[in-house]
Amino acid sequence: MGVLEAIILGIVQGLTEFLPVSSSGHLQLAKELLGVELESNLAFDVMLHAATVISTIVVLWSEVWWLIRGIFTRGMNPEKSYFLKLVVSMIPVGIVGFLLRDKMDALLASPYIIVVVGVMLLVTSLLLTFAYYARPRQRATISMRDAFIIGISQAVATLPGLSRSGTTIATGLLLGNDKGAVATFSFLMVLAPILGQTLLDVVEGGFTITGIGIDALIAGFITAFVVGCLACRFMIGVVKRGKLIWFAIYCAVVGCVAIGTYIF
Repeated sequence: MGVLEAIILGIVQGLTEFLPVSSSGHLQLAKELLGVELESNLAFDVMLHAATVISTIVVLWSEVWWLIRGIFTRGMNPEKSYFLKLVVSMIPVGIVGFLLRDKMDALLASPYIIVVVGVMLLVTSLLLTFAYYARPRQRATISMRDAFIIGISQAVATLPGLSRSGTTIATGLLLGNDKGAVATFSFLMVLAPILGQTLLDVVEGGFTITGIGIDALIAGFITAFVVGCLACRFMIGVVKRGKLIWFAIYCAVVGCVAIGTYIF
């Protein structure tokens, strides 16, 4: 993989991590279109995800700093309560990552990955459509129960093509939570799992990426970070305005094209 391909993949990751259209699915589609093949497929994807995690911290720094200050004060407070909800939401994806990591990597390398991505994009489209037309009462505070359910949806969204942000945001909205609160919670809850996955790869010594030079790797990382910062700000505004239906239409079209490409 050259620098140009890495930059293109970085742009795709930066945009689709926050837009409800599945970053993992679009990365696989982009690799197919570019003819990119990596022996350590998942490791490169994790690097790009780590870049967008850092962009999340930058964009949501006021919320992150609010949590950090509250955690290190005495007694229970809203910050610690919110932090505990984030921890609870991370449990399901942690279990899935621990038990099914090798199977997920094998799925990404399978010959029918395009079909899986296409089907999951259609599922994402349905979720976004339901969330758009549903009009439940909106609660300003996400409950512990809702945090766990949203966490389960994040774990399911490890399937390539099923949008993590789209699935978690749609789940939160269908549960009756405030749009802005759900968007912020969705973007914060992914921080620890991605950073933890990156650290685990480094500790296990499995973070060797073959088929790509260090210059291309850096270019992809920086591109994903910069584009991610812009996409994160944009997506929070989109969720607050309730314009998810356009992404549902987009996912449906791309999903059908992906399946059609494999069949025909």
